[in-house]
Amino acid sequence: MSAALMDDRLVLLAWLVAGMFTMFGVFSYAGLATLTSEAGGQMEYFRLVYGRFWAFLYGWASFAVIQTASIASIAYVFAESVNSVLPLPDWLAACDSIRLFGLTPFANSGVKLLAVATILILTLINYFGVEEGGWLNNVLTLAKVTGIIMLIWMGFHYGQGTADQAPGVETARHLSRNWNDLMGPFFLALLSAFWAFDGWINVTFITGEIRSPQRNIPIAIIAGTAVVMLLYYLVNMAFFRVMGPEEMAAIHTAGDRVVGVEVALRAMGPGGLWAIAVLIMLCTLGATNASLMSTARIYYRMANTGLFFKAAGQAHPRFQTPHKALLMQMVWSVILVFSGTFDQLTDMLIFASFIFYGSGALGLLIMKRRRVIVSRVIGYPVLPVVFVLFCILLVGNTLISMPHESLTGLGLIALGVPLYAYFNKE
Repeated sequence: MSAALMDDRLVLLAWLVAGMFTMFGVFSYAGLATLTSEAGGQMEYFRLVYGRFWAFLYGWASFAVIQTASIASIAYVFAESVNSVLPLPDWLAACDSIRLFGLTPFANSGVKLLAVATILILTLINYFGVEEGGWLNNVLTLAKVTGIIMLIWMGFHYGQGTADQAPGVETARHLSRNWNDLMGPFFLALLSAFWAFDGWINVTFITGEIRSPQRNIPIAIIAGTAVVMLLYYLVNMAFFRVMGPEEMAAIHTAGDRVVGVEVALRAMGPGGLWAIAVLIMLCTLGATNASLMSTARIYYRMANTGLFFKAAGQAHPRFQTPHKALLMQMVWSVILVFSGTFDQLTDMLIFASFIFYGSGALGLLIMKRRRVIVSRVIGYPVLPVVFVLFCILLVGNTLISMPHESLTGLGLIALGVPLYAYFNKE
C-alpha cells in the first residue's frame, strides 16, 4: 500500500475506505444469513437466490482461485515471516530461471517449500478431527490478537510518529485534486486492505455446525469484522510512528522482509524482533488454519447437492471430517503457491471475490423484495445498493489496471461452465 501511494495518510485513508465498504458487505450478508441453517454459507445463499448455476460457479471459483489462493497466500506470508529471521536455503536455485506459462514457479523456493509444508501439516491436523482443528484455531487466534496488540503498543510507545492522527481534511482535498492520478494507486492499495479484511465470510461456511446460526452468524460477522477493522487500523498507525512509507515501500521491493518484524527491530532491538517474529508467524499460521478448516465445507456441501466431485461429499467414517474435500483443497493450494508471488495471488483472489460479494448484496435486495427475508437489515436498502455499485467499480478498475491477474482469475472461473454441465448431467 505504501509502495502504491507513498503517503502515510493516504494509506490510512485506504484502510478506512476499505473497512467502510467491507462493513457494508457484512451488513448485507448478515441479512442473507437468516435464509438458511445449512452448511455452505455464501454458496448456499446463491443457490437459494439465483439457483444452482450461480451457486456452483461461486463454489468452483472458491476452489479454483478465491479460497485456495487465500490459503496459499497466507501460508506464503507465514513462510516469509520465518525467512525474515531464519533465512531459508533456496533449494531449487538452479531452477529459478525456468518459466512456465509466463511464471517462475521455482523462484524463492525456500519460502515456497515451507508454505507447502505448512499447508500439508495443517490439512492433516484438520483431517483427523474437527475438535483438533478447532482447538488449534482457538489457541492461534489468542496468539494473533496478542501479537497485534503488542505491535500496537510497541509502535505507539517507542515510535516518534510520522502519522499520529487519522487522515483529515487536507488528505481528502489532496485526493480530490489529484483523483485522476491517484485513482489507480488508491484502488491498488484498497485491494491489499480488502485482502486483510477478507475472511469475514468464512464463518458462514460452517453454518451447519453452529448453534442457532440464523441468529448467531449475523452477530459473529458484524462484531468480528468491527474488531478486526479497529485492530488493523491501529496497528498501521503504530507502524507509521516507527517508519515512513518510503521505508515500507523499500521493504516491499526487497521481497524477503516483513514490515512488522522490521518495526519490532527498530523499536525494541533483537529481543523485540524475536518476540514479534514468532507472534507474526502464529498470526499467519492461525489465519491459514482458519481458512483451510472452514472452506472445505463449501466443497462438501456442493458435492452433497450434486454440484462437485462425489468424493468431496464424504465424511471420514472415524473422524467425521470432510477429509477428501480437505485433500483436494490442499493439492490445488500447493499448486497455487508455486504459481506466483503473494501479491499476484491476493490481487487475483480479491478481484474474483468482489464479483460474488456484489452478487450477494444484490441477492439481499432481491430476497427482501420477494419478502423472503423479513428481518431488519442495517442500512437497507441504501448500503446494499452502494456496496453493489462499489463492487462493480472495483472489479472494472482492477480489470483495467491489472489485466493479467484479472483475466487469469476470470479464466479459472470460466472453466467452471463446462464442469457445471458435467455435474448437472450426472
